[in-house]
Amino acid sequence: MESTTILNNVEERHIEELDSVTIRFAGDSGDGMQLTGTQFTNTSAIVGNDISTLPDFPAEIRAPAGSLPGVSGFQLNFSNHDIRTPGDQPDVLVAMNPAALKVNLEDLEAGGILIVNTDAFNDNNLKKAGYTSNPLEDGTLAGYRLFKIAITTANRAALRGEVSIPPKEIDRCKNFWALGLMYWLYDRPLDPTMRWIEARFKNKTELVKANQTALRAGFAYAEAAELFTTHYRVKKAAIAPGKYRQITGNEATALGFVAASVLANRPLFYASYPITPASDILHELSNRKNFGVKTFQAEDEIAAVCAAIGAAFAGQLGLTGTSGPGLALKSEAIGLAVMTELPLVIIDVQRGGPSTGLPTKTEQADLLQAMFGRNGECPVAIVAPATPGDCFHMAIEAFRIAVHHMVPVIYLSDGYLANGAEPWRVPRIEELPRIEVNLHTDPKGFAPYLRNPETLARPWAVPGTPGLEHRIGGIEKQDITGNVSYEPENHMHMVLTRAEKVARIADDIPDAEVFGEDDGRLLVIGWGSTHGSITSAVEEMQRRGKRVSSIHLRYLNPFPRNLERLLGRFDRVLVPELNMGQLVMLLRAKFLVPAISYPKVKGKPFKISELLARMEEVYED
Repeated sequence: MESTTILNNVEERHIEELDSVTIRFAGDSGDGMQLTGTQFTNTSAIVGNDISTLPDFPAEIRAPAGSLPGVSGFQLNFSNHDIRTPGDQPDVLVAMNPAALKVNLEDLEAGGILIVNTDAFNDNNLKKAGYTSNPLEDGTLAGYRLFKIAITTANRAALRGEVSIPPKEIDRCKNFWALGLMYWLYDRPLDPTMRWIEARFKNKTELVKANQTALRAGFAYAEAAELFTTHYRVKKAAIAPGKYRQITGNEATALGFVAASVLANRPLFYASYPITPASDILHELSNRKNFGVKTFQAEDEIAAVCAAIGAAFAGQLGLTGTSGPGLALKSEAIGLAVMTELPLVIIDVQRGGPSTGLPTKTEQADLLQAMFGRNGECPVAIVAPATPGDCFHMAIEAFRIAVHHMVPVIYLSDGYLANGAEPWRVPRIEELPRIEVNLHTDPKGFAPYLRNPETLARPWAVPGTPGLEHRIGGIEKQDITGNVSYEPENHMHMVLTRAEKVARIADDIPDAEVFGEDDGRLLVIGWGSTHGSITSAVEEMQRRGKRVSSIHLRYLNPFPRNLERLLGRFDRVLVPELNMGQLVMLLRAKFLVPAISYPKVKGKPFKISELLARMEEVYED
C-alpha cells in the first residue's frame, strides 16, 4: 500500500496518507458492531471516499454472549479511488471481546493494527472463546501492531456523573467510544454521527447525551494518549459528478421497484412473508405509501405469491419477495403465473442452504431452482443485479420485461448485495427507461390468448373492463380462446409457445459486454455479486500483461444473443460461482463449451487473491 507521511508540528504526530483502508469491527452481537460500522461508513461517504461494506452477523436473534457463534462483524473498505469490494482482508481489526478476536484474527493482515478491549479478556470470556491462555499475554499477537485499551472502563469513566442512566445502558455506549477513537485515528469528523444520535434518540435526552459523550471521549482519548503516534488520512475519491447517497442492495431494490411503478404509471403491490435477508425490502416499501405502494405481510410464502398474482391480474404491478427456501414454497403459484401469463416479479435474495442453512450468509445456489424448480415445462425470465447500486436498475428492468412480454420474472439478489453498501449516484428521471403499459380495452376481436406477433405476449385485460370477460386459471388453455383444453397437440403447442416467448426476450435485452479484449487466452464469466471481485482480479491480470477478459451476466434466462459467439473467441473459460457450479452447468449444456468451474460455498464472497491464484493456474494450464 503506497502512503505519504507528513509531520504535523502542532500535534507532534505523523499524518500518514493512505490510498485505502479496510477496517473490521467485531464483537458480541449485543455490542452494536453493525451500528458502529454503518456510522463509520456513512461518515466516510460524506467525506467523499469510495466505500464498500460487508456486514456479518449471527443467525440467532441473540446468541449466547461471549460465544463464538454470537460474534457480529462489519467490514468496510474506504478509499481515494474506485473500489469494487469490501477488501480481501482487514488492515485494522477492532475486537471487543475474546470471541471476536478468535473468529476474526486469521483474516487480519500480517502487521495489521489490532485494537482490543482488554476489559473483556477475563477468565470467563476466554474460556467461552476456547482460549487456554490469554492471547494478550502469551505472544500469540506478536505479529500485529497491538493496542490494548480498557474500552469499557474508559467509557464508564467518561459517563460517570455525566448522565442519569443505568450502568447497563452506560456499557452499551462503549461502541460509540470505540467509534470516536477510530474517527481520530482515520481523520473522520464527528458531526455526522453527532447529528445521527440526536435524530435517533430525539425523545431520550439522556441517551443522546450519553452516546455523544462517549463518542467525544473516544476521540479525545486517541488525541491525548501517547499510545498513537500516527493517524491516517484517506482523501476523497475522484468520482463522476452527480448527487450521491450511500445505499444497500435491499434499499436499492425497493427504490427500483418504486421507480418502476412511477415509470409504468401503475400501482405497486408487494406481498411478502418476513424472511432473512429479504425482510428489509418489505420494511423499505412499507414506508413508500406516498407513491401509492401497497404492502401486504402475508401469513406464509404461498399466500404472498398468490396475492401478488391477484394484483397482477387486476392490472397492478404484482411483486413478491423471499429468500432461499421461500422460493421453493412459491414454486406452484409461480407455475400458475406462467400458465396465466401474467407480469409477476419474484425477488429471491439468496442465502446459504439447504433448508434453513446459513440464513445470514451469502450464496448463489438458487440459479437452477429459478430455472427449473417448478413442475412441468415452466419457463420464466431471470435477471440478476451485479452490485448494490445495480439492484435499482435491474429492479426496473425486471418489471419492464415482465410487462412487455407478459411473463413472470425472477430477480436474483443475494445476502452480499442485500446488506452491502456503496455510494450510488441518484439518477435523473430522464435517464431511466420508459415502461410502456398497454392495458387492453377494445372488446372488438378480443381473445385472452391472442398474441403480439413479435413478443408473443397476450393482452393484459383487467377484470371489469366491458366486453373483455374471460376465464383464467391453472388448467391448460386452448390457444387464442383461453378455454380449458386437454388436447395433446394444443398442449404441445402451448408449451412451445411459452418457451419461445421467453426466448424472444433475448431480442429485447443488451448484448453481453466484455471487460477487456473480445478475444484472448482466458475469459472469466460471472453473475450476481461476484462482479466486484472478478472485475478487480481480471483488471490485475491485465496489468500483468495477461490476455484475460471477463463477462458479467445480468440476464440469465434468456442469455444475451451474442454470448455464444464471444465464448468461442477464448482458449479457456473460467466460471467462479458461490455455488457448486450452476451457471457452468447451463453454459456447458447450452453452448457445449468446456467451461471450467471454480466453486465456493463457505458463506463468504470471493477474495480477489483467491480469484487471481485460480486465474493464473488456468491461464498457464
